[in-house]
Amino acid sequence: MTKYLHTMIRVSDPDATIRFFELLGLREIRRMENEQGRFTLIFLAAPGDEEAQVELTHNWGEAGYDGGRNFGHLAYRVDDIYATCQRLMDAGVTINRPPRDGHMAFVRTPDDISIELLQDGHLPPQEPWASMPNIGTW
Repeated sequence: MTKYLHTMIRVSDPDATIRFFELLGLREIRRMENEQGRFTLIFLAAPGDEEAQVELTHNWGEAGYDGGRNFGHLAYRVDDIYATCQRLMDAGVTINRPPRDGHMAFVRTPDDISIELLQDGHLPPQEPWASMPNIGTW
């Protein structure tokens, strides 16, 4: 039997990344500091879904990551894709692929990791989302 445990992403600014995931509704559930290895592991999950975790790996002294990580995206189901995207935009997050269809959107973390947001079902098209163009890559 195979069971999903977590998805790991490397981050250069843990506080900024935690703030980003908190906007999506995730909360820190545990943290491990490794002095000898000079890294911190931070585990986040949505309340009530603690088994589906994101592991943030912060290698101390890392100044930033560039492209070529061979990482696709994380995906989260949301209750209201329009409200979620609005909350993210209000906090300064760019919506790279707006939810024009009332079903799917893409945003990126401060370290440029792609996050797919999926509505359970479809909401009717709604402005300003229906006519908003894609911004950047997703």
